[in-house]
Amino acid sequence: MAKLLRRRLLQAIPLLLGVVVLNFLLIQAAPGSFFEVMTAENQVTDPAMLERLRAIYGVDRPVWEQLLRYILSVARFDFGWSYRQNQPVFEVIMASLPATVLLMLAALSVALLVGVSVGIAAAAKVNTIWDNLLSFGAILFFAAPSFWLGIMLTVVFAVKLGWLPVGGMRSIGGQEMGPLGDVLDVMHHLILPACTLGLFFAAVYARVMRASMLEVLGLDFIRTAKAKGLGRLRVLLRHAARNALLPIVTLLGLQFGTVLGGSIVIEAVFNWPGLGSLMLDSVSSRNYPVVLGILVLGSMVVIIVNILVDLTYSRLDPRIRAR
Repeated sequence: MAKLLRRRLLQAIPLLLGVVVLNFLLIQAAPGSFFEVMTAENQVTDPAMLERLRAIYGVDRPVWEQLLRYILSVARFDFGWSYRQNQPVFEVIMASLPATVLLMLAALSVALLVGVSVGIAAAAKVNTIWDNLLSFGAILFFAAPSFWLGIMLTVVFAVKLGWLPVGGMRSIGGQEMGPLGDVLDVMHHLILPACTLGLFFAAVYARVMRASMLEVLGLDFIRTAKAKGLGRLRVLLRHAARNALLPIVTLLGLQFGTVLGGSIVIEAVFNWPGLGSLMLDSVSSRNYPVVLGILVLGSMVVIIVNILVDLTYSRLDPRIRAR
């Protein structure tokens, strides 16, 4: 496993370098800049002051020199300076990251719990009315746009029934309820955005888990387990489900970046104060160092998650570890 980890880390270095270069060049090609926004809003009217600011932040240098300096800065884990917040980009991102991580983990938990359970149930009741209903529900949630699903869930559970809050991360004065009350308040606000983001991926996992379970249930070792007199539930959960989880683990690694991107849309719908809100604010204000920092850090996270997926594979399937 240590050899596999070293190999994956070495492969991640050129991949991350390519991500940094590509994102930097795309940002450079984007129209407008923060300094033009400042001029349009009459925050800076003196051309000499504007040129001085450009020199201070280094944007008056050639693009290749800016790129080289940025690569060296990223190697030191320095992602530049945020014009709008007047803070290091890393600190700005870290202030919003916990809310996004909480949303992503909750959404993935919903997706795995619902998707895997529905897939196992559909495979156990294959070609029955229950299988058809579960498969139809999975297709429905897969086809529904996440922002539309979020709005519909808000209308039903927040506006009509009044069970859940419309948006935000905390109630006004929620921190005055004590640590436990604050945690419960955040969890209460988390239900709608987590379910909205998680149900789409749950639909994907359900379809994949069903197909994988049906394939595994036809293998020889399942027939052997049944012949030994093991119970149906034990065969399904302990023998079939464990081997059927391998495609789900693959999807989890591949779609982690999609979950991060989807959280940006969901955060906008539910006014969740995470990286999505920060990204939208940074794009609208042309605060490109923060935008670039979010893209690069997001790429790092996706690379790390895929390395962990490779390591998890070797734990789930001993044949991979043996090879």
